[in-house]
Amino acid sequence: MELKGKKILVTGAEGFIGSHLVEGLLDRGCDIKAFVFYNFSNSWGWLDSLPSESLKKIEIFTGDIRDPNGTRKAVEGVDVIFHLAALIGIPFSYHSPDSYVDTNIKGTLNLLQASLKRDVERILVTSTSEVYGTAKYVPIDESHPKQGQSPYSATKIGADSISESFYRSFDLPVTVVRPFNTYGPRQSARAVIPTVITQLLSGKKKIKLGNLSATRDFVYVRDTVEGFIKIAEADKAMGEEINISTQTEISIGALADKLKDMINPKAEIIKDEARIRPEKSEVDRLMGSNEKLSRITKWKPKYGLDKGLEETVKWFRDSGNLKFYKPDIYNV
Repeated sequence: MELKGKKILVTGAEGFIGSHLVEGLLDRGCDIKAFVFYNFSNSWGWLDSLPSESLKKIEIFTGDIRDPNGTRKAVEGVDVIFHLAALIGIPFSYHSPDSYVDTNIKGTLNLLQASLKRDVERILVTSTSEVYGTAKYVPIDESHPKQGQSPYSATKIGADSISESFYRSFDLPVTVVRPFNTYGPRQSARAVIPTVITQLLSGKKKIKLGNLSATRDFVYVRDTVEGFIKIAEADKAMGEEINISTQTEISIGALADKLKDMINPKAEIIKDEARIRPEKSEVDRLMGSNEKLSRITKWKPKYGLDKGLEETVKWFRDSGNLKFYKPDIYNV
């Protein structure tokens, strides 16, 4: 399917991946409706940082994915939907699991129901590698068992399952897209890479982290966006679950050392017990298989970890960007 000229709804468009995806779709000549979370200040999140010429091309729809009526209105007249709206912080899901059920499961259900009996050509529902839990084998392919090791991951498993059911029950053209650990400019301070970078750039001598031995498969945001777009264009992706991963892994400790060497080699990485997940909730190893994605779409990552980290650190070094972060606190 050719995306150029299509009317495309992006939910969660104001967020980290969402704002980059909007940019990528604009570059391909798409007509964008950006679904952003309604708030008192009328903030459009990271979309506010886009050039004014880009913003003029975007239709902004403010609402709440938890609201069925607003979601129905958002879906009107669109050809393709990229559904990224979600609550993502794992530690906060221990504190407020109800809100994760409302947003991640019910919000996804609202979107799927709103899309029924409409001429939507493709719906991409965003999952997460956290649904796999600690790897039982690597690389993790799409047949790997699911395990809800946090309320967050459990709600994403629920959203994935309800999406699959709408494909099978109602022929809704759904694909579940499962990015592994995406990173890059604009990422939330709740993620490990911004946590390390902002502490280092603020001049801290002791960098606080949680589990240093856990491994992750880090994907630069531009590669993730390219994966989303290629999946949307691939007819063979319909009804599938598809990983976006580099098929490599690195421990959090080794990652922190890389960043320390780039910014302040004299800093010390220390383990902060407050940042350790409950033992049975910790995901010790994630490394994804990208065989399915590569086979269906010919996608390959263009950014190695070193290049991606360089781009990310460069963005954070800009004081105009760093001001949005609070390195002195643990962002739950």
